[in-house]
Amino acid sequence: MSRIIGIDFGTTNSVVAVLTDDGHVQSQRFSFGAKDFDVFRTVLCFWNEIAGGRDRLLHDAGPAAIEAYLDDPIDSRLIMSMKTYLAQRSFSQTRIFGRIFTLEAMVAVFLRALLGAGHDNARIVAGRPVRFAGDTADDDFGEVRLRAAFEAAGHRAIDVALEPEAAGYRFTRTLNAPATVLVGDFGGGTSDFSLIRFTPGNPRPVASLAHAGIGIAGDHFDYRIIDNAVSPLLGKHDSYKVMGTDLPVPVEYFSGFARWHRLSLMRTPKMLREIEEVARLSSHPERLRHLIALIRDEMGYRLYETVSAAKAELSRTDAVRLQFTHNDFAVDRMITRSEFECWIAPDLARIAATVDHALHQAQLRASDIDRVFLTGGTSFVPAVRAIFTNRFGAERISAGGEFVSVAEGLALIGRDRYR
Repeated sequence: MSRIIGIDFGTTNSVVAVLTDDGHVQSQRFSFGAKDFDVFRTVLCFWNEIAGGRDRLLHDAGPAAIEAYLDDPIDSRLIMSMKTYLAQRSFSQTRIFGRIFTLEAMVAVFLRALLGAGHDNARIVAGRPVRFAGDTADDDFGEVRLRAAFEAAGHRAIDVALEPEAAGYRFTRTLNAPATVLVGDFGGGTSDFSLIRFTPGNPRPVASLAHAGIGIAGDHFDYRIIDNAVSPLLGKHDSYKVMGTDLPVPVEYFSGFARWHRLSLMRTPKMLREIEEVARLSSHPERLRHLIALIRDEMGYRLYETVSAAKAELSRTDAVRLQFTHNDFAVDRMITRSEFECWIAPDLARIAATVDHALHQAQLRASDIDRVFLTGGTSFVPAVRAIFTNRFGAERISAGGEFVSVAEGLALIGRDRYR
């Protein structure tokens, strides 16, 4: 029988899980340099190389792509957050060093690197969010493009399952009695919820009751920190004077911080000249010139790594010191957990409303839920966890396998569907 594997193609990280012959699941391990890990960064890097008088377009994926980009950011092209655009009809293709790539083709390049050799004849169950990211997301269209990407990568017969449902499959292996379970899966780009009913002994022991999702997750929380603690030091909320009239510094200069790689898109002579002109007329010209330096010197990745580490530390402590320097620009300030929770309060409210929507769809009350299973890195954020402890009680909440539970659950779904 063909090997069954689950693939969690994520916004930030991707995971592959294999169903072994004895019915267990095992996450595939990846190696890079001296490190060994079970998550693979969802990143591509392209660059041109001249050999024999001809241009060759080369690429790397995962951690190798990040290293290649940081080695030569000027002459390479980084592709991130591909999953975010799957359900966006407005994004169909891009040009990379003169060659046109559809989004499906780029995802296929990544999937081939993720899977490597040995899975050509495997039966694949791929995960998808309940709601794809983006205000204009078309979820059915997103799934069609996801399937097309796998086909372009050489895998025609794939199945698709919802990511929180897959996490629930993995969790129910720990149960030995009937239970109604709420599963929360927090990724880099989306937060998804499934209500499932577990009945041990049934041929199909897991039944889906309802699903809900929203395009807010860990990456959004990172942006909140940057927007409140960093962007004001770079000129946000400042003004500049034109013919005696004070005008606000354009807010679009700071929208690139929503994803660190978007800063690279601002690295054009025209944009840098425009920011410099505004800086010349600004009340604090040095701030916008720091912004120019960050864009010009490709500091987005290092800034986001620093901010992401501070966010993680706030899940463990009541305050963290955010420190970042580049040339003569410096960020050095304490951020308290309560301050951070104030910044993300609108996001927390929308996540909570999405949970309530899932309950309403299933016609269930909080008291009807026997167990709650939370997975994904953002589930560690205390304010996120509080949404569930306040509604369901701490004694009903479980967590685990924060980065591998979806992929492993997808493989278990494949076991039941195929066998």
